[in-house]
Amino acid sequence: MTTSEASSGSIGSADGPFADSAEERVRAIRRPHPKLFRYYVLFSLITGPAFPFVFAYLFLRYRTLYYRFDDEGVTMSWGALFKREISLTYSRIQDIHVQSNAVERWFGLSRLLVQTASGSAKAEMKVEGLLELSAVRNFMYARMRGARSAAPVGPGTTAAAAAAAGAAAPAASADAAALAATLREIAREVVAIREEIERRGLDGGNR
Repeated sequence: MTTSEASSGSIGSADGPFADSAEERVRAIRRPHPKLFRYYVLFSLITGPAFPFVFAYLFLRYRTLYYRFDDEGVTMSWGALFKREISLTYSRIQDIHVQSNAVERWFGLSRLLVQTASGSAKAEMKVEGLLELSAVRNFMYARMRGARSAAPVGPGTTAAAAAAAGAAAPAASADAAALAATLREIAREVVAIREEIERRGLDGGNR
């Protein structure tokens, strides 16, 4: 595997004797895999009349999307006119979920939904455009465990109790929260597309 493949989101598993090499490849990731752009094009096409607007937004997002994975945390940035950046330390991360729809699976893509203990049901970060997420997830989980074990233990609290307190929420609750966040995001996108279609219809009728 070449350096360019690793830096664009293509990576193998972190299990076995090649774990150190896989960790280095995770650290080398800076950009999503080019397959994400193809997925964006296909997604834009199915929006119909809103295609130019959706494609322009997703094109700029893909061109400006960057990641950084290190021992302190994960950073994600994107945006041309208005740049956004999200940085999460491993001590803040509560749980990680893998999610993909049918089209993403066809492209071999998945998303990592990173949730924190902020109390919000919405994922704090969505890492997308990576072909193999197992190594990235293992890389993050290993550092999450290290951050929790390094956390100070209060008086009268055993290390086991502290570790249990820092554990992720029950899986069913976390999955329900991730599903609700996804549905809300889809609803917002549908509303935006419908409003754009109605606006274009009114503009056409006024001509």
